[in-house]
Amino acid sequence: MNEVVNEVANEAIINGKALILMGQAIGAGAAMITGLGQGIGQGIAAGKAVEAVGRQPEAEGVILRTLIIGDAIAETTALYSLVIALLLLYANPLLGLLTS
Repeated sequence: MNEVVNEVANEAIINGKALILMGQAIGAGAAMITGLGQGIGQGIAAGKAVEAVGRQPEAEGVILRTLIIGDAIAETTALYSLVIALLLLYANPLLGLLTS
């Protein structure tokens, strides 16, 4: 019985490279979760802008300008998270440190 336990324990050991690859995959996934919040925020902002234009049609230009600026700022959050995820997946400096 002890031999079986020792054999399973030896196979379950995670080496350094596997641990780094696992961490970068989890980190990239966590970075992309920010896209959910950004999308929800843009949807809420667009809905409120439509309501505001419905209440005050004469202020349509100002409302739409503010909406577009706000959406552009919110979109940068998703772009930053995409860049971080791509860096984690394809340009991870920790793998170079592990092999040297």
